[in-house]
Amino acid sequence: MLYLSTRGHADRKRFCDILLEGLAPDGGLYLPVSYPQIDDAKLTQLRDVYKNQGYAALAFEILSLYIDDIPAADLKALCAKTYTKEVFGTEAIVPVRKLGDDGLLIEALSNGPTLAFKDMAMQLLGNLFEYELARRSEELNILGATSGDTGSAAEYAMRGKKGVRVFMTSPNGRMSPFQQAQMFSLQDENIHNIAIDGVFDDCQDIVKAVSNDHAFKAKYKIGTVNSINWARLLAQVVYYFAGYLQATKSNADKVSFTVPSGNFGNICAGHVARQMGLPIAKLVVATNENDVLDEFFRTGVYQVRGSANTYETSSPSMDISKASNFERFVFDLVGRDGARLKQLFAEGVGQQGQFDLSADPAFKDAAVKYGFESGKSTHADRLATIKDTYERFGDMIDTHTADGVKVAREHLQKGTPMIVLETALPIKFAATIEEALGREPDRPAKFDGIEALPKRVVVMQSDVQTVKDYIAEHCQ
Repeated sequence: MLYLSTRGHADRKRFCDILLEGLAPDGGLYLPVSYPQIDDAKLTQLRDVYKNQGYAALAFEILSLYIDDIPAADLKALCAKTYTKEVFGTEAIVPVRKLGDDGLLIEALSNGPTLAFKDMAMQLLGNLFEYELARRSEELNILGATSGDTGSAAEYAMRGKKGVRVFMTSPNGRMSPFQQAQMFSLQDENIHNIAIDGVFDDCQDIVKAVSNDHAFKAKYKIGTVNSINWARLLAQVVYYFAGYLQATKSNADKVSFTVPSGNFGNICAGHVARQMGLPIAKLVVATNENDVLDEFFRTGVYQVRGSANTYETSSPSMDISKASNFERFVFDLVGRDGARLKQLFAEGVGQQGQFDLSADPAFKDAAVKYGFESGKSTHADRLATIKDTYERFGDMIDTHTADGVKVAREHLQKGTPMIVLETALPIKFAATIEEALGREPDRPAKFDGIEALPKRVVVMQSDVQTVKDYIAEHCQ
């Protein structure tokens, strides 16, 4: 399996090379040259594997379609090491539960170490990094950006890993107290927290700028854990298959997914699964007040917002106005034309802050060919959905999942199950849950008093060179 850049670079690379590289040399994102296809016989085999051998075995089957430069026995062992009941709290790993009788389901993705769906991919990524670095006798300095959950998931997955340092940027003061405490309380020497005076998009821009400085990247062996890293997104494809297999009895059945989305990584994994042939009817993007993605799927105009116009909301992990993974979908939408894609993103978004496909025939394909729909949720919607879901079903959901449930109900189709991808456990956003329900959410015992623990974090201005200097200083 070879991988190409969305922006047309001539190189074709193997999985383990792009695992450690992150962004392509031309600033593009990596995708496979073609998506492996799942026919009816293969889907039947996957159904049997999942039923009789579990999630780790299903993960191996999916990942091995994309990874041919890790021996099969080693890859199977990495999957088995990653997806365990001990790490994810349940044999099912991602159990699906009903929310009433109208076909709405929730897939639980938040049972990992940091109580957020990011653990599903990050735990695997940590094991892949450690494996490949040992095989090459190399080290890696991971530079990441987080709006809340990626950071803690990455740090918990990489803490103590041999040959790995983590430098995680986050928007100063814009995460929940619980999210900040999860990250900043870690005292491991290989973990470095950098709070940037700005919004998530500023953090993400710094990561991309450093990654595009090829001399610095090579000298300090910079890699990424954000979903711009293909391996991270690939790991997320697996739980779409697991959700589908739990919600259906026959390969003739279709399901839809609603995904709370800010950076477009989580739902982009659904796009990949659908392109592989998984019977997905609709992929519904749920946004909060930062509705850049909803605006595109309604109008064909993709217009990023500046820091001043990126709202601070009660679903903060989606407070993003520049969705990195959107580039992967648009690449497919415009017929995998790297030159066109580069024009849209490097020039359109990079220079004008937008592009407009409303008059392009390809825009209709977003819904007709690729199954995308979208919707928006506000703080008032969030509170109402959390309250309604708890009072009617006894099910407490977090703020982002509430955005998903609200939008999902607007896109239900009779006879087609709608699976909402759970984003995090409610305790991560306790203040809003208390506002909605008048009570605090349950807190896992291991996180008692986490907000009072000593913090290890440095605050910096939003400046690429300052971050580079910090990395250089701590890589001596």
